[in-house]
Amino acid sequence: MKAETIKEHLNFQTEAKQLLKLMIHSLYSNKEIVMRELISNASDAADKLRFEGLINASLYESDSELKICISYDSEARTITIADNGIGMSRQEVIDHIGTIAKSGTREFFDSLTGDQAKDAHLIGQFGVGFYSAFIIADKVTLNTRRAGLTAEQGVRWESAGEGDYTLEAIVKPTRGTEIILHLREDEDDFLNGMRLRNIIRKYSDHITLPIVMKKEEWSHEDKKNQIIDEDETINQASALWARSKNDITDEQYQEFYKHVAHDFEPPLAYLHAKVEGKQEYTQLLYIPSRAPFDLFDRDHRRGVKLYVQRVFIMDDAEKLLPNYLRFIRGVIDSNDLPLNVSREILQESKDIDSIRAGVVKKVLGLIEDLANNEDDAENQKFKTFYREFGQVLKEGVGEDFANRDRIAKLLRFVTTQSDSDEPSVALNTYIQRMKDGQEKIYYVTADSLKAARSSPHLEVFRKKNIEVLLLSDRIDEWLVTNLSEFEGKSLQSVAKGGLDLGNLEDDAEKEEQKKEADAYHELIEKMKTTLSEQVKDVRVTFRLTESPACLVADTYDMGGNLERLLKSAGQKIQHAKPILEINPHHPMIQRLKSEEENFTDWSHLLFDQALLAEGGQLEDPVAFVKRLNELLLLKS
Repeated sequence: MKAETIKEHLNFQTEAKQLLKLMIHSLYSNKEIVMRELISNASDAADKLRFEGLINASLYESDSELKICISYDSEARTITIADNGIGMSRQEVIDHIGTIAKSGTREFFDSLTGDQAKDAHLIGQFGVGFYSAFIIADKVTLNTRRAGLTAEQGVRWESAGEGDYTLEAIVKPTRGTEIILHLREDEDDFLNGMRLRNIIRKYSDHITLPIVMKKEEWSHEDKKNQIIDEDETINQASALWARSKNDITDEQYQEFYKHVAHDFEPPLAYLHAKVEGKQEYTQLLYIPSRAPFDLFDRDHRRGVKLYVQRVFIMDDAEKLLPNYLRFIRGVIDSNDLPLNVSREILQESKDIDSIRAGVVKKVLGLIEDLANNEDDAENQKFKTFYREFGQVLKEGVGEDFANRDRIAKLLRFVTTQSDSDEPSVALNTYIQRMKDGQEKIYYVTADSLKAARSSPHLEVFRKKNIEVLLLSDRIDEWLVTNLSEFEGKSLQSVAKGGLDLGNLEDDAEKEEQKKEADAYHELIEKMKTTLSEQVKDVRVTFRLTESPACLVADTYDMGGNLERLLKSAGQKIQHAKPILEINPHHPMIQRLKSEEENFTDWSHLLFDQALLAEGGQLEDPVAFVKRLNELLLLKS
């Protein structure tokens, strides 16, 4: 059957057009990366063929020697990257090349800043390296056929990167993909065998299948290198993680990370270990230097690459790492798992549970090494790590009970004694600085660090110089719900329950508080009646030194900040009335004690002010403004 030769003209998806525009305008400062990306894609195609071939060996089509072939043509000014991997069908070409079929596409483009270095990093994370071809090429031709389809079902895709592309059927006897780069006018330095070989060895030496080029020999007659018809393998073509650590340079580790993570920056840290015993596996894992743009999309499937006896199994084996370590990139290669392992098997495998426990232990150890290292450079690495991934690490306190204490020791906080807004105080440091007689770790939660710092609940703690953790990340409410104590010290919200400073208060202070409460008993009862719709209780407090009043949650009720967070997430929450605490030493409270005519307005004003100070929203802002204006006019 003869293949049709009709060319279809199709338009790129809008997002693909945007990406092409970024690429063509030299987003990448290092153009050599183009070769790395295309070779990496070819390697992935071979991995996928190996995996599908486990079930259907006929896909190899009598050609089981997988390799990547690189060639160049000086006269035609082209570079060709060809592989005999899985290939693509016509629909797959449209899906993978003409569109960006990924979740988070919109978020990706929203994350672009206009800063070339930062945007290059984001594009690497998004994993669309094919489009980088247009940095050095003004036209790209892709010939492909999926393994298992007939020769007549080959496909040619071609584009000049200007918003559209052509698609036509071709006869392609061999499976796999061939990408032909038609170089731009000023890119002739890529048409050099030695340059291409150096690029391959620099960026792709770790690729596990051979990358071959035709040999070149010096011609004395023509005074230049001549290409001869003999293949030469350029890379080492062995799994990097399977080599001895002593045989791998730091540069090779970093280049492998860029391949496996599709990143353009070096990793922050990495670990390479072989585990022997009940389970035998090798792990080569990396901490990126920046958080991916979709880090907080918990539904996005991500994970490390899983291999079994050097055979690629899957790209994102999320079962191998808990969700709070979803930023880790790398490879795990098991000697014991079956080659036909599936996601369903992973969910139920005790072997996987054992590997997972070992991997988590190693990763937490790597982070601990960064945190405990006194070297300035390593200490700065931990600060970078915590800035990028600290919020995600906090999720582990509730998700990983077995390692909760280890994770808690890695957490860092801003406190009332911090000089900057950067989290730097560890919980064990807080405990070391606790005052004599202090039995609890105090904290306050708010929707911003500024709001936490200015919380009225901190007034007595400042007066007594008691350190308080300032928690302003959205995850912090989840954190304190799951971390009730640390090293024998319970965590206590300064905005919840009655104020009990224990041994930090002397008997004289306690006696004075009792007297004040008795003196204001009549006022409290009157305010309770007036504010019965808004509050659960009214009581005298000594947590305030400057403010007239504040709101606190009852001991077992949900705090106001958590209630607002859950409501903003669309959850229906049963509202728990707060407790209004009044400062008996404040002039407004003392005036209210003798107020008769405008008692109701003053009481509501106090409640509304306390609600605003706590970060809440007024149910009726207009009524608040009207009441405030009337009281101001009376005062004048």
